[in-house]
Amino acid sequence: MAGHSKWANIKHKKARSDAKKSKVFSKLVKEIMVAAKLGGSDPQANPRLRAAVDKAKLENLPSDNIERAIKKGAGELEGVTYDEGVYEGYGPGGVAVLVNFMTDNRNRTVSEVRRLFTKFGGRLGESGSVNWIFEKKGFFTFDTASVDEDGLMEAGLEAGAEDVVRNDEDKVFEVYTDPTEFHKVKSEFDSMGLKYTLSEISMIPASTVHVEGGEAQKVLKFVEELEDLDDVQEVYANFDMPSEDMERVA
Repeated sequence: MAGHSKWANIKHKKARSDAKKSKVFSKLVKEIMVAAKLGGSDPQANPRLRAAVDKAKLENLPSDNIERAIKKGAGELEGVTYDEGVYEGYGPGGVAVLVNFMTDNRNRTVSEVRRLFTKFGGRLGESGSVNWIFEKKGFFTFDTASVDEDGLMEAGLEAGAEDVVRNDEDKVFEVYTDPTEFHKVKSEFDSMGLKYTLSEISMIPASTVHVEGGEAQKVLKFVEELEDLDDVQEVYANFDMPSEDMERVA
């Protein structure tokens, strides 16, 4: 879990300061469009859309862009139709990897993803080959120096969180929820003024693979190159590695 929380926060910070901001915006717009297409244009009645809009606002995507994406997804404006799915496989070091994608051309996407798996010595697997290792969860992190552990645990569990874990290596508290309870718990934290450093619905690995040194650097480079593909929305992997290896890449 330490690997998940640290890398998730590093990715979040990089996205907000990265020179590739336009690429981040493009991925956010895609998610909003697909969410609106599948569940309707009302964020209050569409949890996936609500999560996408919250994330877009956090990344400072302009409101006009958000509204336009919602209308395109709901069919009120003309736009590209995106197909979504998940590729599964094993990366360097035997790390299990899930690749969430949205695309208007599946052949292009699978070719690009397979090329990177091959480049880094991994392999794409069949559907279901690694998905069983991960579980969808609502996920929050809080700096241990900024919140009281007992207060956070009481607030989280009363709001419906499943677990609150102190992670001393990363100096954070990790809060896990059922995905259906994510927005309820988030609203409770917001109403109490509890400031989280990360809030997302994520895929949490039940087991991890330890890598370090050169192998750890290779894993992180592989994940970053996957995330840099235009058609890739999210990458989840079950690696665990020393903090210094992550910080070196970040």
